[in-house]
Amino acid sequence: MLTELHIQNFAIIDKLDLRFDAGLIILTGETGAGKSIILDAVVMLIGGKADTTFVRSDSDAAFVEAVFHLRGAEKEAVHFILNREELMDDPDYVVLMREVRKEGRSVARINGRTVNVGLLKELGALLVDIHGQAEHLSLLDPRAHLGLLDRYAEVAKPLSDYRQTYHTLLNLRRELNDLRKAQSDSERRIEMLTYQAEEVETAHLKIGEDEYLRKERDRLANAESLAQNAQEALAILDDGSPEMPAASDLIGQAAQALATLAKIDAGQAELATQADLLLDTISDVVHTLRDYLEEIEFNPKRLEDVEERLDLLHMLTRKYGGNIPAVIAYGVDARKQLETITGAADRIDELEIQEAKLLEKLSKQGSVLSEKRKSAAVKMGKGIEAELGDLKMESAQFGVDFQTKPDVNGIPMPDNARIAFDQNGFDRVEFLIAPNPGEGLKPLAKIASGGETSRLMLGLKNVLASADEVPSLIFDEIDQGIGGRVGMVVGHKLWNLSRTHQVFCVTHLPQLAVFGDQHYQVQKLVDNGRTLTRVEHLDGETRLLELSQMLGEVGEGTLRSAHELLQSARQIVKGKP
Repeated sequence: MLTELHIQNFAIIDKLDLRFDAGLIILTGETGAGKSIILDAVVMLIGGKADTTFVRSDSDAAFVEAVFHLRGAEKEAVHFILNREELMDDPDYVVLMREVRKEGRSVARINGRTVNVGLLKELGALLVDIHGQAEHLSLLDPRAHLGLLDRYAEVAKPLSDYRQTYHTLLNLRRELNDLRKAQSDSERRIEMLTYQAEEVETAHLKIGEDEYLRKERDRLANAESLAQNAQEALAILDDGSPEMPAASDLIGQAAQALATLAKIDAGQAELATQADLLLDTISDVVHTLRDYLEEIEFNPKRLEDVEERLDLLHMLTRKYGGNIPAVIAYGVDARKQLETITGAADRIDELEIQEAKLLEKLSKQGSVLSEKRKSAAVKMGKGIEAELGDLKMESAQFGVDFQTKPDVNGIPMPDNARIAFDQNGFDRVEFLIAPNPGEGLKPLAKIASGGETSRLMLGLKNVLASADEVPSLIFDEIDQGIGGRVGMVVGHKLWNLSRTHQVFCVTHLPQLAVFGDQHYQVQKLVDNGRTLTRVEHLDGETRLLELSQMLGEVGEGTLRSAHELLQSARQIVKGKP
């Protein structure tokens, strides 16, 4: 519900800070005092037009901010939007803000973060309904009618069963579409996938072989140079020549000399040990070099084979992936796709049988839903007509129009026709009204505006109170064309509605105003040559005085009448005659 409203530099409002509680909140005041301006500010706040004429003279911008306490059925829907847009702050509150600058630019914010006006409007529609401003009446949107009817009809369980079947059908149809698409170009795809799978498979790829082959290629391509360098090293280390003994012989002589030295000078034993290790190391190097020489091949044919294999690996990795593992995976996937395509015909036949069964099931479940809705619509219509009768619209009629739309891919019906369906069933629902005799039922969106509309909405809201999740309702001009006796009825109905919703009502009727849980007086005054709007919370004597002024010139008679009206309202809400 709306707990705080802050308005600044908006039309004739310089600064206004209001706090509201639950229940019925009454706003009264002389014509032109600024009551409608407050409503205009709320309309702009929840996504309405941000007109530069709203900006107060000599100000740069008009500013409206509201704090909403989330504590009812709207909480889940509001949280869904806030989480979707990453705007969640306090889970129990949401803050909306709208600013319009005199040059025409407007800014919208939710929880302090800038958003587009469309998002502000989407969220605002979940929080406030303004009756008397037709473009903001949620009940005038036919898209909302089915949800309201369903909540009134209490069809949560059959609707849940239907939706479960519906989503199963959607998943099945997605698979069918994929298979049919695959089958439509199956010949071309089979040829291509077969070639790709076989090209990868016949290569018999091994992970890491490209690196191994590159090293082998380097050895084969440089075999002569490798052998020459190895032999030269062996000659120096082990073979020697008449002119120069082998390094191993020389190191051996040095090691022998150091061993003799160590026998005489034990302190040099470490030198003798190091010489022996050096001799062993040279021996190991010589042994390894001889093995390496035996492995070196002068094999042009093998070199050619290795080059060809590396070219094949390079081609495959270029076509099917950046490395051998990726190429292998591509081949496996191509083989799986082949299996899917070749088995698609059988799978399509199987899925088409399942699709027919699911459509039959949806037809039965949708028919159950439709019957419950139609039964509830009759009951709801009678309730709304009774409400309208109390509101001096005795001749008004209410109806719910049920329509279906043909669709060759839709749900089969007993008459062999097929009709469109979605996650809510196959009913297309719209509320109809005939305010006056002989006019015939017409869509709510085409009914008369003003007080008649507001009273109609009040009747609808009272009957649909449990189904309507919008927490804060604002009624403007609801007292147009009605007298004091009906005003008491309207006031009582508003009070009843305010037990499940927060209800604001702008009124000139004291018979209606006496039912308020909170009463605010809107005044217009002039200060230093500037027109200002002030709002005062009334209670006790100040409220009695305002009600007296609404009845006529303040005097003993009007004060007594105002007091009697208050007493009557208290008795009515307590259920006393």
